[in-house]
Amino acid sequence: MKRMATLWILIGLLAAALLACDMSPRISPTPQPSPTPIVIVVTSTPLPPTVVQTADAAEQVVIDVYARVSPAVVYITSRVIVRDFFWGAIPQEGTGSGFVIDKEGHIVTNNHVVENAEKIVVTLSDETSVEAKLVGTDPANDLAVLKIDVPPEKLHPVELGTSADLRVGQRAIAIGNPFGLDRTLTTGVISSLGRPLDLGGGRRPIYNVIQTDAAINPGNSGGPLLDSKGRVIGVNTAIYSPSGGSVGIGFAIPVDTVRRVVKSIIEKGYYPHPWLGITGLTIVPELAKALDLPVERGVLIVEVTPGQAAARAGLRGGQRRVQVGSYIIRVGGDILIGIDGRKIKEIGDLIKYLETETEVGQRVTLTIIRDGREMTLQATLGEQPRQ
Repeated sequence: MKRMATLWILIGLLAAALLACDMSPRISPTPQPSPTPIVIVVTSTPLPPTVVQTADAAEQVVIDVYARVSPAVVYITSRVIVRDFFWGAIPQEGTGSGFVIDKEGHIVTNNHVVENAEKIVVTLSDETSVEAKLVGTDPANDLAVLKIDVPPEKLHPVELGTSADLRVGQRAIAIGNPFGLDRTLTTGVISSLGRPLDLGGGRRPIYNVIQTDAAINPGNSGGPLLDSKGRVIGVNTAIYSPSGGSVGIGFAIPVDTVRRVVKSIIEKGYYPHPWLGITGLTIVPELAKALDLPVERGVLIVEVTPGQAAARAGLRGGQRRVQVGSYIIRVGGDILIGIDGRKIKEIGDLIKYLETETEVGQRVTLTIIRDGREMTLQATLGEQPRQ
C-alpha cells in the first residue's frame, strides 16, 4: 500500500507540472524594426574659382563685342515695285541688315537685300532713318554697297578682320535684324571653311564661304559675322533650312572676298571679274576613252572667244564635231591641265582659281596639251562681260 501511495503521489506531481506548462504565458517573438530610410542629400560642389572666372571672362568677351559693334549694324528697308496680273504696280517691302565700314557713310550688305529696290531706307542704332544711295552691286558674290549722308559722329565703323587664317571651332558672333528684331546677337562657332555656296539660277557658286552654327534667320542677311575681337570675318548671307528658320547651318561670305569686291565697287561702281574667254568641257575617264584623249582629267577647250585673253594667248578651240552618246561635241581643241602651277581637273577648278586668286590684267601661265604634247602659254586676263 505504501508503494502504491508513493506512485500516486508521483503521478500527481507530474500532472501538476504538465498543467503548469500549459498555463504559462506564451512569448511572441519581438518584431524586427523597419529599416530606417537613408536620405541622400545632394549638394552641388562649388566650381573652382578659376573655372568660374574663365566662364565669366568668355561671357564678358561677347558682351564687350556687342557693346562695341552693335552701333555699326544698321536696319535696311527696301521697297520693290512688282506687277500684278493686270500690270498694276504693287509696292512690297523687304528688310535686312548691313554694317557701316567708314566715316564717309558706306554700308555693306547683300545684293539680294536691295536687288531691284526703288527705295532704300537705312535706320541707325540711334533710330535715325535716312534714305540710302546704291553705290553698286556684285550679284556674283551677293554683295552691295550703300551710302548715306549723315554727320560723321553718327557713324560707328566696324573693323574688318581677315578670313585667310580662320580655323574651324573658333567663336563666331552674328549681329543682325532677324524677323525685324533689330540688333539681335547670336553666338556659335565656325563649323566649316572653304564651302562653295550655290545660289542657283545658273550662277557660279560663291567660293570659300564660312559655315557657322550661330543662328542666322531671315533678316540677318547682310549683317556681320564677327570673331571674338569684334572684327568682321564675313557677311551673313544664307541658311540651309527645311523650315525656313535656323537649324544651325548658316553661311557667310568671307571678309577677304568682301574687301576685294567692296573696294572696287566704291571706286568703279562694280566689280570686274577676271575672264579667260573660253568655253570648256570637263574631261572624265569615260569621255577621254570615247574621244581617245591623252589625259583622263582636265578641260577640253571647245570654243575660244575672239579678241579675248585665251585667243590673244594662242589657245585653240574645237575644230570638228563628233557625237558622243546623245551629245554633239566640238573636239580637236587644246586641253587645259594647269594654271600658274595649279592642276586643273575640271572647269570648276579653273573658275574658282580665276575668281579667288586673280584679277583683271593679271598675267597667268596656262599648261595645255596640244596634239599629244604638253606646253605652256602666257595669257593676260580680261574682264568678263557684265550682264
